[in-house]
Amino acid sequence: MNAFAEDALSCNGFLGGRVQLWQPAKGYRAGVDPVLLAAAVPARAGEAVLELGCGAGQALLCLAARVPDLHLAGIELQRPYAELARRNAAENGQAVEVFEADLSALPQVLKQRQFQHVIANPPYYKPGAHSSARDAGRQVALGEGTPLADWITTAARRLAPKGYLHMIQRADRLPDMLAACSGCLGSIEVLPLVPRADRAAELVILRARKGGRADFRLFAPLILHEGAKHERDGDSYRRQIQAVLRDGAALPWPG
Repeated sequence: MNAFAEDALSCNGFLGGRVQLWQPAKGYRAGVDPVLLAAAVPARAGEAVLELGCGAGQALLCLAARVPDLHLAGIELQRPYAELARRNAAENGQAVEVFEADLSALPQVLKQRQFQHVIANPPYYKPGAHSSARDAGRQVALGEGTPLADWITTAARRLAPKGYLHMIQRADRLPDMLAACSGCLGSIEVLPLVPRADRAAELVILRARKGGRADFRLFAPLILHEGAKHERDGDSYRRQIQAVLRDGAALPWPG
C-alpha cells in the first residue's frame, strides 16, 4: 500500500481544535471512538503509553493533549497510516515513536520495554462478519486480521506490573475480551457505551490491570446522547460527553 497523496488527505480538528489530524479524505477515518478511549486512560505525567494499532495517531494525540509529558509509542501495521501518525505527532508538537510492525512480530526494542498503559481500538469485526470495503486501509482497520486474543496477550506482555490496558470494542465482542484476559490480566472493569437511553450498548470500554486481583465490575451504561432519538441537525451529545469531545476532559469513569 503506497503513501497517501497530498490531495487525498484532509486535516480535521479534534478536542475543539486542540488536535489537528491529517487523515484520508476517503477510506478509514477516525471518529469519536478513539477520543473516548483516550479520555478513559488515567495516565499521569511521566508515564509511558503504548497504543496497539495507532492508525493516524488520534488516540495518542488526544491523550497527550490532556496529560502532559507522557512517553508515547504506537504500533501500526499499515505504512501509510504509520507515516501519517508521525506527521500528525510532529505537527501537533508531540514526541511519538511510531513503529511499523505486526503485533505478532514486534521490534526487539519494544520487546525490551514496559509501559504503564497500553491502549487499543482493534478492528471491530471478525473475518467475514461485515461487508468488504473498497478501500484497502479501511478493510484492514475494520476487519479482524490478528485475533482479538492476540491483541490482549500482546498488551499484557508489554505492560509493567500494575499497568493498565484500556480497549474499546463492540459490545458483542466482550465475551472474547474477557476470555483473553483470563490468566494474564485482572481487576477487570467494563463500561458500556449506549447511544441513547433505553438502547442496547453498542460499544464497551474494558479496563484491566496486570497483576490485578479485584472482583470483576460491570458498570451502568454511559449514555452518549440526549433524548430518545435524533431530532435535529448537528450533534446531541450530553454535556459530560461534550466536555470529553470538545474540551479534552477525562471520561467520567464510575467509582
